[in-house]
Amino acid sequence: MKEQLAAKFRELFGNIEDAGFYFSPGRVNLIGEHTDYNGGHVFPCALTLGTYGIARKRTDRTMHFYSMNLDSFGVVETSLDDLTNRQDYGWANYPLGVVWAFAQRKCTLDTGFDMVIWGNIPDGSGLSSSASLEVLTGIVLLDLFDIHKFSMTDLALICQYSENNFNGCNCGIMDQFTVAMGKKNNAISLDTATLQYEYAPIELEDAKIIITNSKVKHSLVDSKYNERRQECAKALAALQQELDINSLGNLNMDTFDKFKEVIKDPVLIKRAKHAVSENQRTIEAVKALKAGDIARFGALMNQSHISLRDDYEVSCEEIDILTDLAWAVSGVIGSRITGGGFGGCTVSIVKNHSVDTFIETIGKAYRKKVGHDADFYTVDIGDGARKLDTSQPFFHSEGRD
Repeated sequence: MKEQLAAKFRELFGNIEDAGFYFSPGRVNLIGEHTDYNGGHVFPCALTLGTYGIARKRTDRTMHFYSMNLDSFGVVETSLDDLTNRQDYGWANYPLGVVWAFAQRKCTLDTGFDMVIWGNIPDGSGLSSSASLEVLTGIVLLDLFDIHKFSMTDLALICQYSENNFNGCNCGIMDQFTVAMGKKNNAISLDTATLQYEYAPIELEDAKIIITNSKVKHSLVDSKYNERRQECAKALAALQQELDINSLGNLNMDTFDKFKEVIKDPVLIKRAKHAVSENQRTIEAVKALKAGDIARFGALMNQSHISLRDDYEVSCEEIDILTDLAWAVSGVIGSRITGGGFGGCTVSIVKNHSVDTFIETIGKAYRKKVGHDADFYTVDIGDGARKLDTSQPFFHSEGRD
């Protein structure tokens, strides 16, 4: 992909001398959904799917953004003197938002830059294409402008801030943190209330992680994602009348069951029940994985989906079809919706001998029930966002144009 990006950059912006080449992964969350903004635990991992970019500083205050995935959109031109979200910028509002968020942290750029990107994260899949692009932009800024004041955790928080306040999606910290801090062959057990984390090796000697894309697209900004967050905030406020807690993640199920009636609204009770129970499931799932009890881990994945479907109500017909079909296939250890919901993907752990059957059986049945194909990805767990080696000959084979 480096060659194609370099060629497109030359075509659009001239030579590539002094340009940097970067990669930022997507992520999948194994368990712990809609807990990150409720002060709970999550257990995600970075993928080898992601967003690639090539970028170079300019000598003026102009910024150019170009996506090879959206050729027809053309080059988006913006300026450091006008860091505002505009509808006609489209996807480029995500990298622009990171530039804006850096400025909010008293880190203003002295010049603009040109950037070309290409990604292989399916759009609207729930695998964090937006966080991948945000953190990619952050890595570009740190490198091009020689910024050393921010840690990778700082960068994750800056990118979350940009998505919350520039692009209007009240996401938690999980996506950006995972993209920034991912580690090959490890998931991250993250307490989102404190940002304390530990890496947990994913050793699936006889199984694979398979992501199934329903190809039902969603947008967190336009969906009920923000509504769910507001519902949890209302439930928390009601519980705080009786309990000294900072978040729903402070509760266990026994305490929640004892005090849930103070919430009164039955819908809000269901939302809070999911947040509390999912946090407890996630803690237990990490313990099960460490103990080598993959069957228990899979059972907790299944329970997670049921809670997301029934209590949090963020699933949809197509996703439920995929999970129901998965649970019926011999050799499936666990399967659940992953991501914000309202479409997107499922994540499944499938024994090696059942992988082909899983893909063939579910593929045929899903097509028959829904009317279109699902896509399947057998994924590897990769490292977090980083600058890539640019010593390959093609980066230096041409002089200045």
